[in-house]
Amino acid sequence: MHRRRFIQTAASIAAAMTVRAEETSVIPVRLGFDTYSIRAFKWKAIQLLDYAAGLKLDTIQFSSLGDYASLDTAYLASVKDHAAKLGIVVDGGMGCVCPLSTSWNPKDGDPRENILRGLRVAKAVGATSMRCYQGKKEDRRGKLPLEALMESTIKLFRSVRSEALDLGVRIALENHAGDMQAHEVRAIIEESGKDFTGSCLDTGNPMWVMEDPLVTLEVLAPYVVTTHVRDSVVYEHARGAAAQWVALGDGTIDLRKFVERFRVLCPKANMQLEIITGRPADVLPYFEPDFWQGFPKAKASEFARFVALAKAGHPFGGFMVVEDGVKEPLPEFKAALREQQRVDLERSFEYAKKTLNVGVRWRS
Repeated sequence: MHRRRFIQTAASIAAAMTVRAEETSVIPVRLGFDTYSIRAFKWKAIQLLDYAAGLKLDTIQFSSLGDYASLDTAYLASVKDHAAKLGIVVDGGMGCVCPLSTSWNPKDGDPRENILRGLRVAKAVGATSMRCYQGKKEDRRGKLPLEALMESTIKLFRSVRSEALDLGVRIALENHAGDMQAHEVRAIIEESGKDFTGSCLDTGNPMWVMEDPLVTLEVLAPYVVTTHVRDSVVYEHARGAAAQWVALGDGTIDLRKFVERFRVLCPKANMQLEIITGRPADVLPYFEPDFWQGFPKAKASEFARFVALAKAGHPFGGFMVVEDGVKEPLPEFKAALREQQRVDLERSFEYAKKTLNVGVRWRS
């Protein structure tokens, strides 16, 4: 072998070994999705599991009890068995649990029995966590102070502590749709009992409470058991800032930095993508005094980080079918929205795998 070719070959082998060494040193993060991402398909648990397996995903989060064709014991056992056969790790989920929230559905019956139902279903399908949420952004300016809702949630969680521990299912409280900032979610977890409650960390919802997702991660990291990860654009607006949810890679959030920190701070948590597109940008009018009535305890240092995020951002420049405000969509419009959900979720998986280096099974 000629000396020059030998040197080039040796250099190539060394480079390949370095890449492999770097890959093996990276903390593996399991990749999956929350089923709300493709809600327009109206698939049930078995179909959703097959979809996840076809994409070589590691996990799935059933967003609500409506994801199951039945809550019968035999059916739930079949879901558990199917997930195990496919090698998919399951996170459970349900909706609003606070009876004082404007999100609460009276049809769910007694709040304690409702959350117990969710915990038992999660256990039946093999999950060790159950995502739920307290409310939404309107609760910050409701008839009752936010603290009253938080106390109600804490009381509810404490009432099911023994059952949750017996089942081995941890309640994962989501920072949901502008209902709470990270420090408020953390207060509920710590006051309820951190031995059976934790965080479902959402990276899109911090926009509506003027919070950088990295702040959310830093505050909730000790308690994160599962996630909702998506990208957003956030940028300056004449009234303050504006934000919009987009597919991974289309936004202005530093997801590389987020994942880097996530690997270290939450090494055992599943990364569930919850991609929500089809909604217009919304304005956060923090230049207007009335806006702050909903945030009497906001921290200036955290707000400053959000302002910096907005200053560095820009609006979404791509194409998007927007569903909000369409009362009676035509079949063609529904089909376009359905396809958009699938395409945006699947290209988000590609970004997560190839750019963020997340996921395990797809590598084989």
